[in-house]
Amino acid sequence: MLQITVKGLIFTWVLVSATFICCKNEKQQDIALHWKTEFKIGKNFEKKQLPETFKNYWYAGEAEISSYKLEQARYGELREGTAVLVYVTEDFLPKIQVKADSRNESTIPILKLNATKNFNTGIYPYSIMQSTFYPVSNNQHALKVSSSIQEWCGQVYSQINNRNQFEVTSHSYFEAEADESFKLEKSILENELWTQLRIDPKSLPIGTLNIIPSLEFIRLKHIETKAYQAEAELTEGQYTIDYPELNRKLTINFNPNFPYDILSWEERFKSGFGDSAQLLTTKATKLKTIKSAYWQQNSSKHEKLRNSLFLKQ
Repeated sequence: MLQITVKGLIFTWVLVSATFICCKNEKQQDIALHWKTEFKIGKNFEKKQLPETFKNYWYAGEAEISSYKLEQARYGELREGTAVLVYVTEDFLPKIQVKADSRNESTIPILKLNATKNFNTGIYPYSIMQSTFYPVSNNQHALKVSSSIQEWCGQVYSQINNRNQFEVTSHSYFEAEADESFKLEKSILENELWTQLRIDPKSLPIGTLNIIPSLEFIRLKHIETKAYQAEAELTEGQYTIDYPELNRKLTINFNPNFPYDILSWEERFKSGFGDSAQLLTTKATKLKTIKSAYWQQNSSKHEKLRNSLFLKQ
């Protein structure tokens, strides 16, 4: 009787263990499947065939660098400065959300945009940079967006990571903002539209939409990071986003033919303090575009390339 009981216990233990291992493996498979469904990693991305014109232009081992003359509205006045848009293709690791050192089965091909602005407000300078990591498959939101602003009063940094939800991290020297970490339901990101446009402007969303404004605008205006209702319109060579609640309108003018380069943009919103705030229009007009492997051009002899872009030191 004891022998049967021991055998029964052994059998039960084996059955439970097998069930546990099976469930564990199934759970891991479910997680892996969800990850692939959510981020469409690896070969799922390769199924989308890119046009030869796209591959020839964006996979030539160079970045596209465009400089712009900038008139930036800040503190109720227009400030002269420069803006630069740097577009380049990279391989991206979706799990840890960084640029991959090498291409492998888990990497996602992206078109990255580094957008910078530099201008002065009186005695002190402003430096703004936003980075957007957008899949060339053009079938989901940006995988990551970040923004940093530096000026003599301090610095702020914001980041959105695209996982099951948008995971937002923000750091600021302002007491009311300080350090924040929270999640948002996924919505259209204004930052990603600048890169989506370069892949296929006809795919841009139009109509009445909920859009999370650019991280730059959110930080400069000290508004809540969330989606706001907007009206988006696409015409030949122009894309417009109007935010009634924010009293803000963004217009991007672009080449309607490939590679759909951005020629200029305008951003109209209230600038200034209190009752003295007035509607002003930030404007950026293209100066020059070059293709360059800039990461290899970091010696003094390459400074002449900045002159070709009409960029000051």
